Amino acid sequence: MMIRKATYRTPHGFSDMEMTSDGEVLTELHFTDLRKSANDCCKCAERGLSVFRETRRWLDMYFGGREPNFTPPYRVDGLTPFRKDVIGAMLKIPFGETVSYGDIAAELAKKRGLKRMSAQAVGGAVGWNPICIIIPCHRVIGANGALVGYGGGIGNKVALLKHERQIHEKGS
Repeated sequence: MMIRKATYRTPHGFSDMEMTSDGEVLTELHFTDLRKSANDCCKCAERGLSVFRETRRWLDMYFGGREPNFTPPYRVDGLTPFRKDVIGAMLKIPFGETVSYGDIAAELAKKRGLKRMSAQAVGGAVGWNPICIIIPCHRVIGANGALVGYGGGIGNKVALLKHERQIHEKGS
């Protein structure tokens, strides 16, 4: 299987993004540190790949101030049952809203018939997410609203949450 990559140039205030595909579906989407990855991305960009066109269209809508009304095709490899449950919980977080790691832990504990579950374990699964924004790991926050941890950089997390709040408030 040939891995294909492309970059997405984000608007001012966000780091650019890198997309990875197996040629059929999106397998990764993450913010880049251009100092480290610009050369790698430029050598393997495949602008014409349909999944990259769909992902760019989704990102254009998102960064253009609209909640996307479709999801590009993606696949998440390496899913354990726990990670699958955490991703399912993240996908249920409404656009422009947040939930805490503890909220997800409590939901999963209840689903599994447990007294409690570790919020730190949930944090590990959230941080593992290979497809940011589309699977909205940025909407998961710490206790008492603390903006903790984000693989794409805390600055991007803050900017994403602010961006979504503005879109959500316009639509209300």
